Amino acid sequence: MGRNRHVGSDGGRLVNGLNAHSTVHYELQGDVATIRIDDGKRNALSPQVLREIKRAFERAAADSATVVLTGRETVFSAGFDLKVMKRGGLDALRMLRAGYALTARVMAHPHPVVVACNGHVMAMGVFLMLSADYVIGSRGEFKISANEVAIGLTMPRVAAAMLRHRLNPAAYQRAVTLSQFFDVKSALSAGFFDELVDPADLPTRATAHANELCALDQHAHAASKRRIRGPLIRKIRFSIPFDLLDAALLGLRRPLSLSLIHISEPTRLDLASRMPSSACIG
Repeated sequence: MGRNRHVGSDGGRLVNGLNAHSTVHYELQGDVATIRIDDGKRNALSPQVLREIKRAFERAAADSATVVLTGRETVFSAGFDLKVMKRGGLDALRMLRAGYALTARVMAHPHPVVVACNGHVMAMGVFLMLSADYVIGSRGEFKISANEVAIGLTMPRVAAAMLRHRLNPAAYQRAVTLSQFFDVKSALSAGFFDELVDPADLPTRATAHANELCALDQHAHAASKRRIRGPLIRKIRFSIPFDLLDAALLGLRRPLSLSLIHISEPTRLDLASRMPSSACIG
């Protein structure tokens, strides 16, 4: 039997599955930990959800576990929580800092990380997904996009670094400068995904591959990961303050009706029209 826990927000304690308010769920089966994000909606990465994901990875490191990170139904994550973004201020900046730092944390996990992408993935959800060692996508009418430029933002340094880390050069240019919406097949060719499976097969395939990766020499895996990713992780950590400064200055330059990283309604509607109603932008 696996050990099922919700990763609560009560000072970092992992609570047995009694906390109905937890969005991030942790289950350990043998040497594989499944971290599942499920807020019942679009898996917005709020400050609390980001804290819970970080704590789940800390637990996985303590358990010496290979990780499967996944979302819900037809969405992996639609990105940062727009409600927090619209309010702006320190809460939004703290959320940005936590999200950007989480990419470095996932890349540095000392055991393999497999993402099982359930469907749509946008913005910060994309950058989190690309932090993994192996990404399995789902076949279907799903969209993958780093849509910052489309909503009037200069691509953050951290986000650009994550995209460059995984995508082929031409796709990288289109993803950053054109906010291209990729379907699953073009996302596979671009480098977002390592393979595609039918949605019904996604959990089984991800768990099976994670178990295969457990057979690697884990010390060699961790050391090799540090060797090839060390410069990128340092670059991300160095870039975070500059990205936060850009975000703060953007909020100061715009009127209150367009506070920190607010998406105007026409832009929001235009982007939303390109995706099913179950998905989210931002």
